Amino acid sequence: MRTILHRVTAIASFAVLSSAASFSYAADTVMVGGAAMYPTKTIVENALNSKDHTTLVAAVKAAGLVDTLNSKGPFTVFAPTNAAFAKLPAGTVDTLIKPEHKADLTKILTYHVVPGTYTSQKLMADAKAHGGMTTLKTVQGEPLTIKLHDGKLWVVDAKGGKAGVSIADVTQSNGVIHVIDTVLMPK
Repeated sequence: MRTILHRVTAIASFAVLSSAASFSYAADTVMVGGAAMYPTKTIVENALNSKDHTTLVAAVKAAGLVDTLNSKGPFTVFAPTNAAFAKLPAGTVDTLIKPEHKADLTKILTYHVVPGTYTSQKLMADAKAHGGMTTLKTVQGEPLTIKLHDGKLWVVDAKGGKAGVSIADVTQSNGVIHVIDTVLMPK
């Protein structure tokens, strides 16, 4: 009887530890576009699984930026959703992914990428320290302005367009993603 009791106790302890380990693992992931984003995977590896970022993934492939965004980084990516791309004038995405427009597409996509890792906490602290806004230099070369308004982060592009951060701090092995609701445009 004692042996059976020890086995039952051991099995119960294992089940509790397994579910705790499972919970701990799940706490490290964020759901984006119906898919878990794992901090052990790269920006591209995670983005491929998000049903909300199929347009972005297609654009990254068309621009030849997959290897770059799979590299060590670190990068901060302001990732527009499919709905953000849908806000562009009709035909814009179809035109941009054509080979003859690769340079324009690359310019737009690299405008969404900043070297280094900028968490929402860091962006908010930087904005608060500078009167409610801070500026980041993109990989494309032009600046993005980060504004803090009513406790929410906004990204303002070179043309004055504003994108709200809808999901912040999606940790990747090579940086961080902030999901945004509008495509940012350089000059």
